[in-house]
Amino acid sequence: MQSWEFGAMVRRCRDRVTPEAVGVPVGRRRRAAGLRREELAALAGISADYLTRLEQGRATAPSAQVVEALARALRLGDPERDLLYRLAGHATPGLDVVPSRVTASVQRLLDRLSHTPVVVYDATWTLVLANAAYDALMGETTTWRGLERNAVWRNLAGPRNRVVHTPREQAEHEARLVADLRLTASRYPADRSLRRLVGELADACPRFGELWNAEAPPPPPDPSRRKVVEHPAVGRVTLDCDTLIVAQDDLRITV
Repeated sequence: MQSWEFGAMVRRCRDRVTPEAVGVPVGRRRRAAGLRREELAALAGISADYLTRLEQGRATAPSAQVVEALARALRLGDPERDLLYRLAGHATPGLDVVPSRVTASVQRLLDRLSHTPVVVYDATWTLVLANAAYDALMGETTTWRGLERNAVWRNLAGPRNRVVHTPREQAEHEARLVADLRLTASRYPADRSLRRLVGELADACPRFGELWNAEAPPPPPDPSRRKVVEHPAVGRVTLDCDTLIVAQDDLRITV
């Protein structure tokens, strides 16, 4: 199909989504009933310039990850989501691909937790979405691109985050993440994006390869379920922390 059809659909959907429906603050002087480009871009984790080029048909090959992010940000139902994939030249994700779909029921759950820091990852530990409270606690996530959106990379090779770990706690956390990713790879052997991610992680971090090939089982889950966060404005904060699994959609929700 023509590239302009994809952009036109994104624009139509953007115009009909109210800011209140997706948790975007509304100022007094707002004229647009729907979302502004900058707002949709921030929700989808892409640049406003790239979204502009997509809507105008000047960017013609959005990745499946970008399509999914836009469908999620626009709160599209399954039929419209599938159409958006086809307009972008992609097959609708099947059972052999790691899902990153946030269903309407899960989204309603997240909406009710809007004042609690919440981050959602898919089964590869790639960021799906983070709410405003999470960004306020842990730092801005909307600018993350590529490997930056993957928690395995961020813990093994990325910049230091705000969670305070002893060296042993950090090593055990890394081992648990890699072990979980290895289980994901065994469940989705046909997912080419997952295979590419594993290769990129191995190239970026020698420790990833050591953990990936380790014969010893990963350490058990942390029984304390507490996190100490070093916040630049308020200092150290100790919080309860739980990771919930959405079994059917294979998502990880950290609250």
